[in-house]
Amino acid sequence: MKPLLALLIASVVAACANTAPAPDWQMNAKSAMERAQEAYLSGDSRIEAVEFARARSEVARTGRADLLARLELARCATRVASLVLEPCAGFSALAPDAAPAERVYAGYLTGQGQATDAPALPEQHRPFVATGAGAANLAAVGDPLARLVAAGVLLQTGRGDPAVAVLAVDTASAQGWRRPLLAWLGVQVMQAERSGDAAQVALVRRRIALVTAPR
Repeated sequence: MKPLLALLIASVVAACANTAPAPDWQMNAKSAMERAQEAYLSGDSRIEAVEFARARSEVARTGRADLLARLELARCATRVASLVLEPCAGFSALAPDAAPAERVYAGYLTGQGQATDAPALPEQHRPFVATGAGAANLAAVGDPLARLVAAGVLLQTGRGDPAVAVLAVDTASAQGWRRPLLAWLGVQVMQAERSGDAAQVALVRRRIALVTAPR
C-alpha cells in the first residue's frame, strides 16, 4: 500500500497491536480504497466512485466518524495530486469529530499549512510548510503519490515553479497516472506560454496529444 494512504488511514487498515487477524471490514476497506485511488489517478472516475463507496461503507460499520474523516482525506489527497483544487467536502462534514492532526492535514491540502503545523503532519510532508520549500524537497520524497500531493501544495502556495512541474510530470508519467500527468502537462504549457517558449509549448502539447489519443 502507498505510504501516504497508510499514514492517513492506518487505523482503518491495520489491526490492533496484537497477532489477531484483522477484521473483515479493515481488509475490505483497505482493498477498496487502494482500487479507488488507482482508478482515480488513472482517470476512471466511475470505478473510483464505486470503490470509494465500498470502502466508506466498510468503515461506516464501525460508527467512527474519525476513521471516516481519514478516509475522506485520503480521497482528497488524490485530488490535490491531480490539481483538482477544491474544498474537501467529505472531510468538512466530519471535521468536528476529526482529530487535530487530521484538521491540520486538511488545511495543508488546501495550501493553508503553517510552519508550526509541521509536527502534526506526516513526516514526508513536513518540509512543505516551510517558506523556502521547493523542488529540492520534492525530489527527496520517495512515495510517488506523496510527491504529487506535495507538488500540488507547492503550486497552491505560489512555489510551483518549472522544476516542480518537471518532477510532477516525471512522477505521474512513471506511474502511468493519466489524470495528474495531464494536469501537470497543462501547467507546463502555461509556464512555457508565459516565458514565450513556443518550442516548449509545442513539445508539451504533442505529449498531451499522446496521452489523450483514443485507446
